[in-house]
Amino acid sequence: MMNQDLRTHADAIIRSSLRAVLPDEAVKRALSGRTFPGRVVLVAAGKAAWQMARAAYDCLGPRIDAGAVVTKYGHVKGPIGNFLCCEGGHPVPDENSFAGTEKALSLVRDLTKQDTVLFLLSGGGSALFEKPLVPGAVLQDLTDQFLACGADIVEINTIRKRLSAVKGGRFAQLCAPAQVFSIVLSDILGDPLDMIASGPAAQDSSTCAQAWAVVRKYHLRLTPETEALLRQETPRALDNVTACVTGSVRQLCAAAAEQCRALGYEPILLTDRLCCEAREAGSFLASILRTHADSNRSLAFLAGGETVVHLTGSGLGGRNQELALAAAAGLDGLAGAAVFSVGSDGTDGPTDAAGGYADGGTAAALREQGIQLDHVLRSNDAYHALEKTGGLIITGPTGTNVNDVAVALLQR
Repeated sequence: MMNQDLRTHADAIIRSSLRAVLPDEAVKRALSGRTFPGRVVLVAAGKAAWQMARAAYDCLGPRIDAGAVVTKYGHVKGPIGNFLCCEGGHPVPDENSFAGTEKALSLVRDLTKQDTVLFLLSGGGSALFEKPLVPGAVLQDLTDQFLACGADIVEINTIRKRLSAVKGGRFAQLCAPAQVFSIVLSDILGDPLDMIASGPAAQDSSTCAQAWAVVRKYHLRLTPETEALLRQETPRALDNVTACVTGSVRQLCAAAAEQCRALGYEPILLTDRLCCEAREAGSFLASILRTHADSNRSLAFLAGGETVVHLTGSGLGGRNQELALAAAAGLDGLAGAAVFSVGSDGTDGPTDAAGGYADGGTAAALREQGIQLDHVLRSNDAYHALEKTGGLIITGPTGTNVNDVAVALLQR
């Protein structure tokens, strides 16, 4: 049976931490006191694009001459002035992703040196903001290969930016001679500008040699056209871009820790650079709780970052759900213990859940229903297993995107 007290605490921690990393105030701070001499054109791309564009419009209003928002399906929450608001596919780009990007590009043509492109960028932009240099079907096949092989986001974006007319600094080149003022919501560890959404307005630090190393590491299948593009270097210098990074997984972890403390837990930040298999992370967090099971203090262990899933089955789920379900085995029968993990954007894989929750009763609840935990994990079917135990975390689109946070709670 689920520990309702722990689940209530988990939900409170999630709500509090997500509120702290909404982009509204961050965008307003970035624009405070800033003036623009010529025309201002807004382009927002990524999962948090609508929220960021709304905040910018609240600041500048009619000072923005035109705007285009390209975000994920279900993430447009209403009209914003005269902006074009478009939705497209994520994590696999689709024709609507391409069409939305074309609408955005139509706004930045024929600008002058006095004009400014206000570029609001967030995670998910790699799929949503795209003008491919290869056929869409080729790009989609490559994305499917990435999702199955367990490549991390930096490796994926090292390839993606070489197959695009807007990534790897090329969008900034298309905006020239206009200036680009870029406000970036970071979803990558260490906040590398050229990797967030594949760096449409950032000079590229990766090389062709690194791209080919990724191809060899994961045995990617490439078309001859793709191979030729991977031999072409991306822009190495841009003189029309000013960038401001706002929001990160560090803030997400700090807010989660603050709420844990308010609920009576002693928070311990393990890392804000988690980067490993989701199953391994879940097992590790459960083992930490086992180690401290005899503690007379309530403890909260936090890990921020982004895990990966190596697909071995055809089930439904996402990295946060798989992390939580993998923790269930280690938590089996452990009283007052829970692990939950959530994506700050409110989505986890191709599901309507933001993440998953498991406690000491989850494994037993699955057994009672004739469900074998190891079989579910091999099938990558965490969604349906957690659905049966009440372990799905559903927030809906949050309007932000700064990686994930996983928390292991020990209540004493």
